[in-house]
Amino acid sequence: MPRMTAARAAVEILKREGVDVAFGVPGAAINPFYAALKASGEIRHTLARHVEGASHMAEGYTRAKAGNIGVCIGTSGPAGTDMITGLYSAIADSIPILCITGQAPTAVLHKEDFQAVDIASIAKPVTKAATTVLEAAQVPGVFQQAFHLMRSGRPGPVLIDLPIDVQLTEIEFDPETYAPLPVYKPFATRAQIEKAIGFLLESERPLIVAGGGIINADASALLVEFAELTGTPVIPTLMGWGIIADDHELNAGMVGLQTSHRYGNANLLASDFVLGIGNRWANRHTGNLAVYTEGRKFVHIDVEPTQLGKIFAPDFGIASDAKAALELLVEVAKELKAEGKLPDRAEWAAATQERKATLQRRTNFDNVPIKPQRVYQEMNKAFGPETRYVTTIGLSQIAGAQMLHVYKPRHWINCGQAGPLGWTIPAALGVATADPETPVVALSGDYDFQFMLEELAVGAQHKIPYVHVLVNNAYLGLIRQAQRNLDINFQVNLEFENINSPELGVYGVDHVKVVEGLGCKAIRVTEPDQLLPAFEQAKKLAAEFRVPVVVEAILERVTNISMGGAGIDAINEWEELATEPGHAPTAIKPLTV
Repeated sequence: MPRMTAARAAVEILKREGVDVAFGVPGAAINPFYAALKASGEIRHTLARHVEGASHMAEGYTRAKAGNIGVCIGTSGPAGTDMITGLYSAIADSIPILCITGQAPTAVLHKEDFQAVDIASIAKPVTKAATTVLEAAQVPGVFQQAFHLMRSGRPGPVLIDLPIDVQLTEIEFDPETYAPLPVYKPFATRAQIEKAIGFLLESERPLIVAGGGIINADASALLVEFAELTGTPVIPTLMGWGIIADDHELNAGMVGLQTSHRYGNANLLASDFVLGIGNRWANRHTGNLAVYTEGRKFVHIDVEPTQLGKIFAPDFGIASDAKAALELLVEVAKELKAEGKLPDRAEWAAATQERKATLQRRTNFDNVPIKPQRVYQEMNKAFGPETRYVTTIGLSQIAGAQMLHVYKPRHWINCGQAGPLGWTIPAALGVATADPETPVVALSGDYDFQFMLEELAVGAQHKIPYVHVLVNNAYLGLIRQAQRNLDINFQVNLEFENINSPELGVYGVDHVKVVEGLGCKAIRVTEPDQLLPAFEQAKKLAAEFRVPVVVEAILERVTNISMGGAGIDAINEWEELATEPGHAPTAIKPLTV
């Protein structure tokens, strides 16, 4: 039997589980693992500037392509605690990433040794498993189990903590005979699917709510096929955006309190049956549950059995992998169609598209400073259907989701439930690493951008080009808007007069200088007609210099973006709505008045 260090055995398993890229920061307690990485030579490593950044890079890498599992690595103590935010973000959105941390020697774990912390206990609530390995011989089994857990059922992250002496201990391990464990997923039965379709057949105005679980299962094409077979309009969730192209005749728009379309909410409220697949009924999607559920029946299909009934009790629930369920749904629908038993939904589908053409928000403003709506309008012109958008939270993300267009799965990469500021830059780097051939465009407000902007240096060092749209109003815009309910405007102002850049006025941080200092390119835009040329120039600069390129748009200080505080029937539309075609020239459908 071959002998090698436990660290080398771990690296050999990573390779055989399909890992070829890792993100991390080395240090004393994890250096033996890094030595094994170097000796192997087959896993490309990207050095982050912050260990939380490495965890978000791993997330972006996983989210960009089916089958990917991002790996982040750090030394003991604070490196592990830095990655907790990434683990939380990953488990909240069902994203498998593997976090590997170094640890103090086993003999001193109880002696308050330097940077020794019980990271496994800290990480347990935000992982599917978190383990400090105390016996070197267990390392292969722990890694094998980690990949099994990450891929099985509802996907999610795992943390493995390796004391330095465990890493260095030689064990017997034969990489050539290693094989991954079978992945477990629940499968819907034929009887369950027939009952679910029974609800669909009985309804007059059905909708499908398509969630991120469909993307995780790589089943978007099946969802579209089922929708087309049955003529059922589709509401993608924020995490499911791109499952069905925005310009598809059965795309009925997004629903919610924030990242939603006027027509999407109206279509949901007009429905009498909802088939949810791979979604979790997030509160910012549903809003007030009484409003969301009244007058309609629900069937819920989810890979995690305990998710069924967690938010509200559906009329029927099925525990199943989305792909397995959709294969059966398509099979049964084809049989029913052949028998002439599928009702004609053309009139209902046409009504959803009529709302799409009439219920629109205005984007065409010529104001200076720039109104944010104009930024997204020009982004629609500059960035085509191949673009992958990456963003996390804030008014920029909410407005972007209301006004941008997405045409393919995994082309809207959004941290959904956790929403940590600073996520966007490292996640975009992970996305661009996973698929360097597809254009990547990130979107941030100034506060999100400032949280982890040091990671731009990673893009410069490792030649990872992408375009980053930075909308700057020198405000915590979403928090300011939320504070209106309390009649305060407190600790949300970021403005100051920069003594080194007086031309900025009160907009404070000179992002152009900072970005250039980190080895990247930047363009500042102050007038709306400069936006489109700046985006075109940014694409050229990214291609020429192979680095991130930031386009900063100086916005008006205060803009309230459409959203509601209670139900999806009570969205506050702060700005003038689109009342003539010129008001929304890049809307997915020409405005009908």
